[in-house]
Amino acid sequence: MARYNEASCRLCRREGIKLYLKGDRCYSEKCGVSRKAYPPGMHGQKRQKVSEYGIQLREKQKARRVYGVLERQFVRYFKEADRRRGVTGELLLQILESRLDNMIYRMGFSRSRAEARQLVRHGHFMVNGRKVDIPSYLTRPGDEIAVREIRKGKPVFKEMAAWGTTHENLPWLEVDREQMKGRIVRFPTREELDVPITEHLIVELYSR
Repeated sequence: MARYNEASCRLCRREGIKLYLKGDRCYSEKCGVSRKAYPPGMHGQKRQKVSEYGIQLREKQKARRVYGVLERQFVRYFKEADRRRGVTGELLLQILESRLDNMIYRMGFSRSRAEARQLVRHGHFMVNGRKVDIPSYLTRPGDEIAVREIRKGKPVFKEMAAWGTTHENLPWLEVDREQMKGRIVRFPTREELDVPITEHLIVELYSR
């Protein structure tokens, strides 16, 4: 499957906001947005008038890049959110948040969603006692996510165990850092999510 393999900082600069795609680097002086607060390319520093459609499109692209989702996947998630009862924009974010790679990142077992996606692909995690190597696997409340026993001794998880002690505990998750496992208590509310996305603009874009 196609995947963006270029510099992640270019994506943040294009959206004009930190998307925290590089983990610790995003909090340092090396952050691309901090060094060059304008879009990449030879015309990046020119002022450009943005249409209503352009604003909506940028919001959709921002959401895709935050969660590392391809266009066809994103459309599928939107259609699923539109079928469900409730506020479509909030339901869309809940679906994106329920991805396995995102849950691993939220639990503090990786420094970024991209790293979480790689760890899942390499078969390091189990969901409810079964190995799952699909980053887009949609989890549900009650699911238990754990590092496989034979992988706990790897350096990457020893580092994560130490780093995770400073990781913020989220109210919709229960995390046992010593055992390297966590449980999903419920889906988060919109107020609990810190993603810089205006979801109603995405709904307006797909409602055209």
